[in-house]
Amino acid sequence: MSKFIVIFLVTVSLSIQLKAEIILPRIFGHNMVLQQGKPVVIWGKGSVGETVTIQFAGQQQTTFADASGQWKITLKPLKASTKPSELLISGTNTIRLQNILVGEVWLCSGQSNMEYTMRKNSKVNRALATDTDGHNPVDELEYATNPQIRIFLVNRKELGKPDSLHRGWNMAQDSALRSFSAPAYFFAKELYKNLNVPIGVISSAIPGSRIEPWISESAFREDAYYGDQKVDGEPGKFYEPMIRPLAPFAVKGFLWYQGETNCFLKETSSYSHKMKTLITSWRSAWSDPNLPFYYVQLAPFKYSESKGKVVLTRETLPEFREAQELVLSLPKTGMIVTTDLAEDLSDIHPPYKWEIGRRLALLALATDYGKRSVSSQSPVYEGMRVKSGMAELSFRNIGNGLVSKDGQPLTGFTVAGANGVFVPAQARIDGRHVLVSAASVSNPVAVRFAWDEAAQPNLFNNEGLPARPFRTDNPLKNQQYELVQLPERSK
Repeated sequence: MSKFIVIFLVTVSLSIQLKAEIILPRIFGHNMVLQQGKPVVIWGKGSVGETVTIQFAGQQQTTFADASGQWKITLKPLKASTKPSELLISGTNTIRLQNILVGEVWLCSGQSNMEYTMRKNSKVNRALATDTDGHNPVDELEYATNPQIRIFLVNRKELGKPDSLHRGWNMAQDSALRSFSAPAYFFAKELYKNLNVPIGVISSAIPGSRIEPWISESAFREDAYYGDQKVDGEPGKFYEPMIRPLAPFAVKGFLWYQGETNCFLKETSSYSHKMKTLITSWRSAWSDPNLPFYYVQLAPFKYSESKGKVVLTRETLPEFREAQELVLSLPKTGMIVTTDLAEDLSDIHPPYKWEIGRRLALLALATDYGKRSVSSQSPVYEGMRVKSGMAELSFRNIGNGLVSKDGQPLTGFTVAGANGVFVPAQARIDGRHVLVSAASVSNPVAVRFAWDEAAQPNLFNNEGLPARPFRTDNPLKNQQYELVQLPERSK
């Protein structure tokens, strides 16, 4: 190649660079919701040294693209606004993002039960739902017209690529909503109902995914628990294209609905560690260690009937739930119980996504939005004492009292004596306690509740939330484990 051709190509390249336009990540677009009350980072690419100015909500800030063409501007915390506004980004070119609101933004991720679309929700048996707001949640697609709820569905192949038309965010209605996560939408709807500010929800989920692909390879490497151990499950496979490009777009917190695939692998405390790694690494990516992280405890399902390489039992699910519960030792986490939300134990996709979304919203409302009158916690086993041949169990989060949801004798309890053999037990509510006994066990040593993959017990609090499964002989709880103090991995 002659030196003249080389000079020509270099000149053309430099000319293109000089004329390069401002480019925004795909998460920024028309119809989006920006997070209120927090600094809002807006970033993108441009020509080296290019001046970039942003104007929004009375603020105007300017910066310059660095040596790699990257630029970033941080807006001061914004006040909630239901009035659509324009966000103006100007440099070599001008981008005008229209119909922007300010409110609450949540990132929702996981596997198929988070991905579960509103289209699927519309095919659920209507008899399973109770009418709310004057209509059945199965028919929500016919009524969803609230322009204050906005949705963004992450496409694995597209999120990392800019969109010159700045599409992606949509109002929660019509075809965009049909393809969107039902749990995320119903979460947003419940938040809006109680907060009356714009709500934005981002859904980034892959059916059948394990937890490992949602965690970066570097997060595993930097976690002392794993040391130099190679982690299988394709770490980073979904984090890199579906989570990393979203940071540091300002969010209020995270929702997580995943675990079924790792339960099929019969994981216990190893899953707890992976969840810890995921939570801490995501918070680090957003530079906020206090971002709330709320998740869904797995619903009843016949794991023991699976034909995979790993042999599962009827106790595999309750043991996995125990591992999920362990993650609550991390700050700013919460978990909802779903033992009452399975219609067909052979279907790993429970249909009650409206209630999943509502219960997740209750956690956020009570914890993050100061709604003290909201009851968001399920009854949780707290302690046991034995008297007169009966086990007396105490609970917290009982609200206005414990109840049998269907008015029938309590179900789901087993009891064991010194021999460690568990037998079905009778149980009844005694004020703020539950008394458990069995004719064949004169001196109870341990009690288990909902300790079976098919258990759908009827112990609730008066606020309509089911009691969390437990075993009083839980080795993790008896040793007062905290997630950060779990034993080191085996060598």
